[in-house]
Order: sequence, then structure tokens, then C-alpha cells
Amino acid sequence: MSHVYIEPLPKGCWGPIDGYSLEFRDGDRVTQQVYRSERLAISEIKLRGYVPLTARVRITDKSEPAHWESV
Repeated sequence: MSHVYIEPLPKGCWGPIDGYSLEFRDGDRVTQQVYRSERLAISEIKLRGYVPLTARVRITDKSEPAHWESV
């Protein structure tokens, strides 16, 4: 199973969260989708058979494991 990253939008610490970006790799291609809520993004990606990783911090780095939490 591949990991999928779910991040709040806009990225950074300015303003309220408008949605959640879902990012996963499909071979060499990176696919991004935007959902209104984190719960919708998690349920959609679990239905596809992926392991979702949600952001623990507002400004994220995909190479830093401490920034991510498995759901």
C-alpha cells in the first residue's frame, strides 16, 4: 500500500483552513485533489485502498516523519 498525504489549505499559518489537499504518487505522476473536510479526504482515500497520513503541523515537510500521523 502507498501512503497518501492529507494537508490543510492554505499551506502556512495564515488564515482559516479552506480545505484539505490529498496528494499521492501514481507511478511517476503526482496526483492532487482538494476536499472540503479532512474526514471526506480520509474516507475517500481509504476506499481506494491507501494509507492516509494527516499533517500534525500546519507547515509540513514530506521527508520529516514527525510531521505526519497515520490514520
